[in-house]
Amino acid sequence: MKEQVRDITSRDVDFATWYTDVCKKADLVDYSSVKGSMIIRPYGYAIWENIQSELDKEFKRLGHQNIQMPMFIPESLLNIEKEHVEGFAPEVAWVTHGGTVPLEERLCVRPTSEVLFCDHFKKIIKSYRDLPLLYNQWCTIVRWERTTRPFLRSREILWQEGHTMHATQEEAIEETKRMLKVYEDFQRNILALPVIVGKKTEKEKFAGAETTYTIEAMMYDGVALQNGTSHYFGTGFSKAFGIEFLNKENKLENPYQTSWGVTTRMIGAIIMTHSDDRGLVLPPNIAPIKVNLIPIGNDENVLNKIKEIKNSLDNENITNNVDTSDKTPGFKFAEAEVKGYPIRLELGRRDFEEGKVTLVRRDTLEKIEVPFESIIETIKTLLGTIQDNLYNRALERRNTMLHTADTYEKFKTIASTKPGFIKINWCGDMACEEKIKDETGLKSRCILEEEEADNVCIVCGKAGKHKIYFGRQY
Repeated sequence: MKEQVRDITSRDVDFATWYTDVCKKADLVDYSSVKGSMIIRPYGYAIWENIQSELDKEFKRLGHQNIQMPMFIPESLLNIEKEHVEGFAPEVAWVTHGGTVPLEERLCVRPTSEVLFCDHFKKIIKSYRDLPLLYNQWCTIVRWERTTRPFLRSREILWQEGHTMHATQEEAIEETKRMLKVYEDFQRNILALPVIVGKKTEKEKFAGAETTYTIEAMMYDGVALQNGTSHYFGTGFSKAFGIEFLNKENKLENPYQTSWGVTTRMIGAIIMTHSDDRGLVLPPNIAPIKVNLIPIGNDENVLNKIKEIKNSLDNENITNNVDTSDKTPGFKFAEAEVKGYPIRLELGRRDFEEGKVTLVRRDTLEKIEVPFESIIETIKTLLGTIQDNLYNRALERRNTMLHTADTYEKFKTIASTKPGFIKINWCGDMACEEKIKDETGLKSRCILEEEEADNVCIVCGKAGKHKIYFGRQY
């Protein structure tokens, strides 16, 4: 296993290769015979299960119900909302045959499910008493990406998509922002990601949306990862699909719609934010295995003590694993580091005789000797400390890569010499946004709604309307 650690490319030498090495060496994914699609291995899927569990509990607490929609969308249904279909057309996969028989109408393999939900909503929404409808779906989608990378871009994607309908504009906008806040809190508090939240520009918003809000995470290399979005659709879809309800005045209205979603891309964000040249590093709040217990040797007293510690951890609902394989201790230690277990507990014969264990923090690799009577309390405290340290460390690094430019020349200099995001004053004109992209390769990340423009647009010199971040993206 030490050789496997050495086989991980340094992230400062080749970040892309390092990322793939960590995904493979930590046994998170494998490549499949289906080009552009990955196999998520049990350990990688366990992380996704924890993500699902945490978010699903919160969705249900807020009143959302899970539902399952079909995988296929008839072409005529997809074409009802023209702006929406144009946005997804380049990535759509089509089914043209059932067995050997050509289909009368092509079926799209869902890239997203707005039209399916709208088709269903039209049948079940009749009165204001039917609203709000708060639905969520855990499913896979297909987008025919040209370039794929594990977790970040795949042709088949595991994700969650919420779809809601409301009687008023105010209620729908509130829902859009409420779910954005759910994502923000989850990524900060569970994934230890110091994300930036804002609004997408008209050019970058979701196809068919009036407003798109975004969660932008910055990776170790300063590149952005869009890590979740929440969309306010207004009545665009409901009008296109003829969805109407009788309001309290007995008049017909179109309901207001939202949609919001996150994907397995968040696992990629965890890897690219926290991990290092020794392998995966997982925040304790999302780690499938929080403590890896390693008995050294076959001493009966040591093995019995390990069992006792395991039982105590189980009683505290602290997930753990006991490595009783016949691998060498050095192999076990290196494997625990590659797999990113937050805490490694080591116990050998001499340690047992001295009444202590050694705890090793994955975030710092610090070794701590702990007497038997303090093991569980120390572990509980340490898990919180590691979680906080990972967040603060990521925040500190991110902040060193947040730049400000008050002239276009300064913007171009920063873009060509420094990684990270650049904040500017912007007039809101798409022409200036396009010019920045064409000349520097940077795309708009998000408009900062809580900050007001305090000078002219750095590109054209007209009055500034927004503070906005630009950056490179995955």
